[in-house]
Amino acid sequence: MEIRVLRYFLMAAREENITKAAELLHITQPTLSRQLMQLEEELGTKLFNRSSHSIRLTEDGMLLKSRAQELVQLADKTEKEFRHKEEELSGSIAIGSGETDSMQELAEIIRAFQENYPLVQYDLYTATADEIKDRLDKGLLDIGLLTEPVDIMKYSFIRMRQKETWGLLVRRDSALAEKAVIRPADLLEDPVFLPGRALVKNEVEGWLGDYYEQIHIAGTYNLINNAAVMVRNHIGVAFCFQLHSQFDDLKYIPITPQIETGAVTVWKKDQIVSRTTHQFISFIKEYRERQNP
Repeated sequence: MEIRVLRYFLMAAREENITKAAELLHITQPTLSRQLMQLEEELGTKLFNRSSHSIRLTEDGMLLKSRAQELVQLADKTEKEFRHKEEELSGSIAIGSGETDSMQELAEIIRAFQENYPLVQYDLYTATADEIKDRLDKGLLDIGLLTEPVDIMKYSFIRMRQKETWGLLVRRDSALAEKAVIRPADLLEDPVFLPGRALVKNEVEGWLGDYYEQIHIAGTYNLINNAAVMVRNHIGVAFCFQLHSQFDDLKYIPITPQIETGAVTVWKKDQIVSRTTHQFISFIKEYRERQNP
């Protein structure tokens, strides 16, 4: 499979129309049709269900779309890395992060690095720690900022100074909003959304203790913005970090006993990286050493 043909395939999948996709790709409609049929022959499967006016992905087509997006993104990233070989450091660094206040600390490091290397760009990706690790392993990300607990056996890492404190996100007009802290027994009347990551979920379940079996679990989430919508619509309350993000009609209440979580900046061990990423990793180490002599 050629990357060029995968780009053709992704455009056709997006537009669901061969003629429109060909126009956007600046090729003829017969050329695009031929390339897509050759791709189907190469893979030995049907990728599109075709009608007179549109095309729709088959199940195999949806699988290829997922893989093609990753391959094209990796190819683009590789091209960027080789395109910037001039003496002055440039290029891009792909950074994945969860919703954590430790991003503020990483931003301070990036700002200091930017003063020395203003041509470097930063491609930011927000997701859970598990998703970020998956993209690190596939080479789609260079650096990850992960909240603990997390398995980092495969990675080199630097621990961040910031500690995250757990609590509950509740509506300001709820009875829970009047409390200074929330204890497990306080949650017997409210449905609760838990973090979706297994290791984090286990830690929260440990805090709930014997009350876990009595509490109504409303569901799980991976990003707090979506959970906040659930809270706002009276569907439940949500365990989360104390973030500086503001939800006007919601309130963060700390839990007791307190749970604190650290964060780590990670990169794959013994992996060959671009000159730009290598310089950035070295800079992070030096920056932290200056702060902790």
